[in-house]
Amino acid sequence: MQLVSLLDNRALECALIAWLLAQLLKPPVGYLRNRKWNWASVLSAGGMPSSHSALMVGVTMGIGLFTGFDTPVFALAVAATMIIVYDAAGVRREAGRHAEKINILINELLAGHPISDRQLREVIGHTPLEVSAGIVLGLVVSILFWIIVG
Repeated sequence: MQLVSLLDNRALECALIAWLLAQLLKPPVGYLRNRKWNWASVLSAGGMPSSHSALMVGVTMGIGLFTGFDTPVFALAVAATMIIVYDAAGVRREAGRHAEKINILINELLAGHPISDRQLREVIGHTPLEVSAGIVLGLVVSILFWIIVG
């Protein structure tokens, strides 16, 4: 049985499926970790698994599988994936830590003063485990899609 392709771009389909699965996995994984359902995590960045990593690894592996691992497009996809995965685990994670500390400062030092109490978003990056899970998800989705659709 052949799957019907609406987009006719296999690499893009790999990417979108990996991203969607990563987003849909966030509430159940969050529940297993915290024993609380957070359905808003389906629409947010951060969390387990990394949808950024899943998306980029999915498209990169899809490009390799469907157009070849020896193409310049695959090389470009690998380079972009490396930058985005590094950013997801490094720069964005540090920005989240900064937001966490600034929120503590606002709550402790400026209580009662006429200053905005709007909290900064703290979960904007990923732990290495979350990024690794996104990478594995992207690889698995692309390989399974390639096997099924071929």
